[in-house]
Amino acid sequence: MTGRPQDVAPSARAAVWGHQAGRFLAHVVWRTRVTGAEHVPADGPVLLAANHVSAIDGPLLVGASPRPLHVMVKQEMFTGLLGAYLRSAGQIPVDRTGGRTALQQALAVLRRGGAVGIFPEGNRGNGAVESARAGIAWLAVQSGAPVVPVAILGTRRTGEDVGHVPGLRRTVHVQIGAPVHVVRPDLPRRQAIAAAADDVRTALADLVAQAQERTGVRLPEDDGARPLA
Repeated sequence: MTGRPQDVAPSARAAVWGHQAGRFLAHVVWRTRVTGAEHVPADGPVLLAANHVSAIDGPLLVGASPRPLHVMVKQEMFTGLLGAYLRSAGQIPVDRTGGRTALQQALAVLRRGGAVGIFPEGNRGNGAVESARAGIAWLAVQSGAPVVPVAILGTRRTGEDVGHVPGLRRTVHVQIGAPVHVVRPDLPRRQAIAAAADDVRTALADLVAQAQERTGVRLPEDDGARPLA
């Protein structure tokens, strides 16, 4: 693929390797129960939108996805050995002060028929999806890709901070919902993006509530912030 550097999609081959590593983490290091994987289209562009409560949600999303996945990850994580792993696995660094480059790279993945993972809340918290940033809506509107909501439960418990890494073989749950088509050609672009963001937030919040009822696993009752020293 050619184009400006910021428009070039990360390697699809890297995402295949990353998928294998993610599956090892999800199913060997932790005990991940995945339901609804059939909702992810077998081919073509797709966005997987997940709630975000823990440091391991990214690799868990990669491992639970039935397809290789390029996840949008905050740029601060791309340092040291972890950064080398993320790059080799085809993940996309996001500068949260100005994420245009990351959005263009994600759009390039979608335009070649790939899958992108994103956490619409933007930050780790209690995972209730009370808000959704515009990035996923922009990608959906620009690409026409369906959005598949993904509820992640059990990666963080009340009292554990957002950087906590669960112990070996903790049971976690990933519930994948039906695709949502959020493109609104009847609306001006800005209104279409705002409406799409609201549609994604609603679909994901509803799925998280359903997953809690189905599994009996609840979201943490705090935001996971570390107390000040």
